Amino acid sequence: MNIATTKAAARSSLSLPNILTYARIAAIPVVVGCIYAQSIMDGPLWLRWVAVAVFIAAGVTDFLDGYYARIWDQHSAFGRMLDPIADKLLVASCLLMLAADGIIHGWSLWAAIVILCREILVSGLREYLAGLRVSVPVTKLAKWKTTVQLVAIGFLLAGEAGDLVVPIVTQIGLLLLWISAIVTIYTGWDYFRAGIHHLIEEDEG
Repeated sequence: MNIATTKAAARSSLSLPNILTYARIAAIPVVVGCIYAQSIMDGPLWLRWVAVAVFIAAGVTDFLDGYYARIWDQHSAFGRMLDPIADKLLVASCLLMLAADGIIHGWSLWAAIVILCREILVSGLREYLAGLRVSVPVTKLAKWKTTVQLVAIGFLLAGEAGDLVVPIVTQIGLLLLWISAIVTIYTGWDYFRAGIHHLIEEDEG
């Protein structure tokens, strides 16, 4: 790799869309820390609102990084790699913390398990298909699934603090989590079917 290529890679990694993705990753310990301090260490309820605010800001960066990458033509291989990783880290961390918190409990744990398993499945399939130089585009339904999933987590992060304002905040969050899990099964099957199709072609070839 020559000096010009190295400089171009550095500029690409420090573009605004990628910086917004870094910010989404940086938000994870803040959200987790707030919930941990409030729930596990019996801290004040306002920490949950801080977690919600930071989580919403992280969700906004998910929209903005793609928006600016499109309008400024700042697409990069680094950004395409890091963006879905940041999303999955944020979702997985929040789900695990909410399970430890007890907000997600009982049968609702299965919804969280389905979501986490699907993310692992899709990541594995994408890695395999990337080796075949095959890309699987994100469907509109998958994007809606992600939106519902993020909204559900936002409600659940508010938890007890949200219930003091509107008594059904946690229940709404759990309902949306189940809806997201059901859609997750469908979209996960789509990805799995595409992966199996290319796997069979590769074996036959």
